Amino acid sequence: MKVVAVYSTKGGVGKTTTAVNLAYEAAKNFRVLLWDLDPQGATTFLLQVKPKIKGGVGALVDGKSKVTGAIRTTAYDKLDVLPADASYRDLDLMFDQAKKSEQRVAKILEQIDDDYDVVVLDCPPGASLVAENAIFVANAVVVPLVPSPLSMRSLEQVTEFVASSVSKAPVVAFLSMVDRRKTLHRDAISQLPAAHTSVTDVVVPATVLVERMGTERAPLGSYSPRAEAAIAYETLWKRVQSVVKAKARKRKG
Repeated sequence: MKVVAVYSTKGGVGKTTTAVNLAYEAAKNFRVLLWDLDPQGATTFLLQVKPKIKGGVGALVDGKSKVTGAIRTTAYDKLDVLPADASYRDLDLMFDQAKKSEQRVAKILEQIDDDYDVVVLDCPPGASLVAENAIFVANAVVVPLVPSPLSMRSLEQVTEFVASSVSKAPVVAFLSMVDRRKTLHRDAISQLPAAHTSVTDVVVPATVLVERMGTERAPLGSYSPRAEAAIAYETLWKRVQSVVKAKARKRKG
């Protein structure tokens, strides 16, 4: 099972949009679990999953509940969701009080190692203990970048954060919400991939089709598969798949 953490220290960069679309693209060929680790529950909402976990996330952390009981199916074949509810607001505190606090997500995922080929983690922004857990277990860290000085600073912060962790997962960054009418954005497209080895040449444009995910409550590729942004997410998944070397495993039955 390969784990992909979608993460940024900065909010509002298209993190949840990326997580949902990566999981959707991966599910075309793999058995995928998308874990919504953000207390805002945007991933849970977009995939129309009931945001309720029996006993709250605390029951998962302390082992009182099995993760399989909290996982929900979606309208998409081979794509399941582990939803977020209000209890996720206290997840950092729960991890802090647990033994080996940075390994709790890994411990929970051990329960379903044989059930999925790929797990996508939608992480909350900021340098939290939740993020530390995600980085610890990740085989790759995907970072959306809106072309701006603050976003580039967030890439540096993520890179430093990952470098200080045990996992040493590779960082796969890409440009998100790009408006080619802006000089800054055009410059970013031409310069950043050459200047930073972790920045791919994948460009997701700013478009109303992506914004429609909120009203459609669906991945972009499900309702507009030939849109430039949908193709960009498909390409991004292929890059990530290559990095983590994901393979579909045969299962009994």
